[in-house]
Amino acid sequence: MQRLLAGNWKMNGLHAALAEIRALTRAFVKEHPPASLLICPPATLIAEAVAAAGGSPIAIGGQDCHALPSGAYTGNISAEMLRDAGATFVIVGHSERRHYHGETNLAVAAKAKAARRAGLTAILCVGENETDRDAGRALAVVTTQLKSSIPEDSTAADLVVAYEPVWAIGTGRNATSAQIGEMHEAVREALAARFGEAGRKIRILYGGSVKPENAKEILETPNVDGALIGGASLKASDFLAIVRACPVR
Repeated sequence: MQRLLAGNWKMNGLHAALAEIRALTRAFVKEHPPASLLICPPATLIAEAVAAAGGSPIAIGGQDCHALPSGAYTGNISAEMLRDAGATFVIVGHSERRHYHGETNLAVAAKAKAARRAGLTAILCVGENETDRDAGRALAVVTTQLKSSIPEDSTAADLVVAYEPVWAIGTGRNATSAQIGEMHEAVREALAARFGEAGRKIRILYGGSVKPENAKEILETPNVDGALIGGASLKASDFLAIVRACPVR
């Protein structure tokens, strides 16, 4: 199983930001990355990002999609539209979507189904907030999200799970290797219990303030199959530092 390093640009990036993707592309002309690479820019840049990454090992994905293929849903983007623009992945259920847009597990499951329908791989996010973590409910919250958000018949070809400890993102609190390992092991066992041996092939990413300084330690943690990277993916130099810190598997 090759690791996946996925950069989520969130609501950042104008046309000039494509220079960062071109810089990444140039970096991999002579070197082979130790992991699969993905950048998820804003939807306005997807088609141009695909062109900028052409000929490189960098895939391009979307940050969200609607559950339906088309319709009167002003401002929304379907999974089919993302695929048509050249995307091969889409993030669903990100903690910011769940928090700011009130997305439920049912809504996330519908988006994951839409991704599969369109031929995209869904990166499905789960994670507990500070209240749940401090109350000792972290494992229960995450396993419930997994059970309710992941569609039946999901496979390693159309699903990646990303664990985001919301309490460790931009708060000054950091998840320890032991905490990361405990949660990733619980996610792995939940996937295996549901999908059998196929569940052991679904990649589990860690998404809690991954930076060049902590990437190696995080990626060496058991059951961590890559990272969902936020701010550190906006600059080619930072993203490259994380890629080069990634242990070879």
